[in-house]
Amino acid sequence: MKEDNAKKDKIESIKIQKDATILDALKTMDATFRRLLLVFDGNQFKNIISIGDIQRAVIKNIPFETPINEILRKETLISNIDESSESIEKRMFEQRIECMPIVDSDNNLVNVIFWEDIFSDLKKPIKKPFSIPIVIMAGGEGTRLRPITYVLPKALVPIGNESILEKIINSFIVYGNSEFYISVNYKAAMIKQYIDDVYKKTIKLDYLTEDKPLGTAGALFSLKGKIKGDFFVSNCDIIIENDYSEILDYHKSNKNDLTIVSALKHYSIPYGILETEGNGMLRKLTEKPEITYQINSGMYILDSKVLEYIPENTYFHMTHLIEKIISNNGKVGVFPVSEKSWVDIGDWQHYLQNNIK
Repeated sequence: MKEDNAKKDKIESIKIQKDATILDALKTMDATFRRLLLVFDGNQFKNIISIGDIQRAVIKNIPFETPINEILRKETLISNIDESSESIEKRMFEQRIECMPIVDSDNNLVNVIFWEDIFSDLKKPIKKPFSIPIVIMAGGEGTRLRPITYVLPKALVPIGNESILEKIINSFIVYGNSEFYISVNYKAAMIKQYIDDVYKKTIKLDYLTEDKPLGTAGALFSLKGKIKGDFFVSNCDIIIENDYSEILDYHKSNKNDLTIVSALKHYSIPYGILETEGNGMLRKLTEKPEITYQINSGMYILDSKVLEYIPENTYFHMTHLIEKIISNNGKVGVFPVSEKSWVDIGDWQHYLQNNIK
């Protein structure tokens, strides 16, 4: 009985009405740690909405206040009561579906099969594999994490049982990536010794050693001629909990020169906002509005050809590179992830939030 009630509660937690907004759906996904919601019209099951549907809407600049009913797909991955459990399991495994709604002939929701119900030994759906170079920028002093970074470089600050750098490396290894470049400067010898010992040549590790701080992109100059095609770049104080293969697919399908992974950040203003006319007369009053921005998360995908814009041995930020690409009529895309899919541990407040549970 307890298991039945737990299952019902789990299903209830991911239900959302069709007139809820895109922002409402994002908040529900973050609150439930799910990337798929069941959409209802009153008590009638209507459809499903995934994080991918929302990301595509954000990329198209559809307002966050838009009802989710307007962005639902016509064809969705659901099952019916006549489909065999073996068929459902096969589809979920092959298409990495985290939950499968089952409906009857009248489209009433009968059950929901969750990934963990079937594949209990696999915590999350298996990722679509890919293999490209991964660059991690770990040369900074981590001044916002002092005093701990007086002793340890920021890259080796622990998150649970792993260092930050290990978490980032491991988050790419699960996709099949094995070629890593790590930019180092502050306490470089400590980083090299530790990481080499952890991975013991199970992956290819190369270090881009900065003799002086070169900013968030300057060290990439030394990659010229070493790599070709697309590669990921990640700061060493952030973790993105999203399907990296989807980000790469977006980058490739749009033929971007550079893709920025953005995090959706929501701000609630606890006051009524007044908009006035030129003569001081009230035009509009909005009570306690919410504003959503896309912020730079610190993860990118680059085409190796943009390395030509980076000067040698010069302090050069990623923003400088982005400006160079745009000024040369290149393509810079933005791929959004939800607020709680972006984990920032670059200062004490965020570090404590994400390390003490």
